[in-house]
Amino acid sequence: MPNPTQSGPSPARAARADPRVLLGLLGYPIAHSAAPAMHEAAGDATGLRTLYHLLEIPALDAAGLHRVLDSARELGFAGLNVTFPYKEAVLPLLDELSPGARAVAAVNTVVIADGKLAGHNTDATGFAAALRAELGATIAGPVALIGTGGMGRAAAFAMAGLGLSLRLFDADSAKAARLAADLAPLTPVSIAPTLPALLDGAVGLVNATPIGMLPDRGSPVPAALLHGGLWVADAVYYPLITPLLAAAQAVGARTITGRSLSLHQCYDAFRLFTGRDAPHDVVARAFDAVIAARAN
Repeated sequence: MPNPTQSGPSPARAARADPRVLLGLLGYPIAHSAAPAMHEAAGDATGLRTLYHLLEIPALDAAGLHRVLDSARELGFAGLNVTFPYKEAVLPLLDELSPGARAVAAVNTVVIADGKLAGHNTDATGFAAALRAELGATIAGPVALIGTGGMGRAAAFAMAGLGLSLRLFDADSAKAARLAADLAPLTPVSIAPTLPALLDGAVGLVNATPIGMLPDRGSPVPAALLHGGLWVADAVYYPLITPLLAAAQAVGARTITGRSLSLHQCYDAFRLFTGRDAPHDVVARAFDAVIAARAN
């Protein structure tokens, strides 16, 4: 099975001659997303007139998703990011998949070119890059992963590519079993029956669920299971310090916010959409400005 993190995604098109780029994000809820600010700032910095729209549509069935994708193609979108709850549902509606997206079986980036829809997964490449940037040579397993949906699958394949062993936990045991079977050729993996079993002896914890994203104020893990020997990463960035990360910081654990993942997946997605490299400092400033505005 291909490893989606062995190399970064290749541009799906040559650098655009046309300076106009129409992009969007499909999902629900997404009003909090920093993606428009990041991609539009990257466009401005690279000479592109980029317009990034939020397509916040709840409860789309397959027919509805098909209509949205067809409309994006007909309206001249260069691509769409895809988030919860549609990362897996879009798979059968696309014309082609990158090896990484096919392995993960989830798509968060759809490039539209020559009338075709090509699915990629920059959650996986972005998460791997974020862990390398935040943890460096200290990365080691086993790592506890909560949530085995689209984001969880991407995070799992990213960590498998970094040589980490994994423990999985999901309320949907069938989903966890499918992911464990897919990961088995790549890394040691097990399914934990309870949260205490998941955390027992783990060196890292990753939350790949929406738990903790506002307006939700919950945490996927009781604070009593956290300790200073863990590193804890949360894919949620609204708020930046989730209840899980606040509890982890309180016991001295090293924490990784959703900022790093968001930045790295944006760098990869922008390259796929446009064929150009987004200036990292520009994208980071755009993200930080969105977060700062929300705090006021």
